[in-house]
Amino acid sequence: MTVNQAQGVATVIRAAVKRLLGLLFVLLIFALTACSSQNRATSPKEVRRLAGSKQAEESRHKAEKHLRSIADAYDKKTPLALALITVDDICSGGEAKQWFFQDGKDQYKIRCALRLTAYYGADPHRIGDVLDGIFTAGDHYSSDGAPGDTIPFNHDSYRRRLASYYRGHGPNPTGPDTREPAQVFTPSQTLSWDTVRSGKRRLVQELSPCMKSDPPVTRCLREPAQKTVAEIRKQYGIVFKLELPVTHYYKVSKKGEVLIS
Repeated sequence: MTVNQAQGVATVIRAAVKRLLGLLFVLLIFALTACSSQNRATSPKEVRRLAGSKQAEESRHKAEKHLRSIADAYDKKTPLALALITVDDICSGGEAKQWFFQDGKDQYKIRCALRLTAYYGADPHRIGDVLDGIFTAGDHYSSDGAPGDTIPFNHDSYRRRLASYYRGHGPNPTGPDTREPAQVFTPSQTLSWDTVRSGKRRLVQELSPCMKSDPPVTRCLREPAQKTVAEIRKQYGIVFKLELPVTHYYKVSKKGEVLIS
């Protein structure tokens, strides 16, 4: 082997060693960051501890109380009769550091959210008056024509025509040859009901099965516990369903900062 050949081989070997050392350095960094508490998935024990903390309990109570006050307002201020409330509450732990496909689930230790849905009974022969009563309550909660937070369904143009339609005083507000309208919604609430004027009825569906309750991590309430949608329909005639959006009430970052409370 000539001197030039030897030097060439040495250069190749040095380059290979540098690449290997660089790769080992990268792997070492990955290993060290993976061991960091901020990059590990939250353990079930830690999730339970945080979910049962005083701050989480207070936030949970406050969020649920607010949602229940909305459901109660429909019972007290409108012709609807509150018959059933469901509460689904879950706290989930954050995932390990996501290096590639990131969805944000590695940015928190814990995130807690609850959903409340209320079911009401009403007289199918007075649905026009029932809707008008709901919209009148919405007018009461409105401010300068802007919908309120508690009952956001006021007498706008569409809802006036909707009440008239159900009273038999006007056409379908969604247009001719369209399905019977059985829902009003805003970004904060959705109110739907059994159809009463269609040949083929569309009914509010039964409740989904309850997830396993394991407080304070998961909680599933049905009040009354054994009540069904079919029983409400049998008692009152038709069913109304009020859906409120998921409320995130408690969140802690991987650094331990409380982001939502």
